[in-house]
Amino acid sequence: MIVKGFWWKICGIIAVILGVIGIVLPVLPTTPFLLIAAFCFDRGSPAMHKWLINHAHLGPVIKAWHDHGAVPRTAKIAAVVFMSAAFAGGVYFQLNPWVLALQAVVFSSVAIFLITRPLPPAE
Repeated sequence: MIVKGFWWKICGIIAVILGVIGIVLPVLPTTPFLLIAAFCFDRGSPAMHKWLINHAHLGPVIKAWHDHGAVPRTAKIAAVVFMSAAFAGGVYFQLNPWVLALQAVVFSSVAIFLITRPLPPAE
């Protein structure tokens, strides 16, 4: 049991690190990694789960998703803008058409999913 909890904790720490990197690096998504971290910490470290959920900057997005399946408007806008910029960068650098097609499908699917999620009750 201790070993299992250890690996959940390690996976959660890695997910938090990737999520924080995603805050400043637009290519890497923040929210999915924070949700993965919350999931891992819930199984491996109640103290770290509590810390993450109650974190002033990282916690509200996780709470909104957990409680309401909701995504804040600012997160939706940022995600769509950064995905559009990443796609535009691919076009600018003349990536392989197959890569651009894959980007278009993935980014469009993610954008549609995000846009159709409800807003948190406070918004």
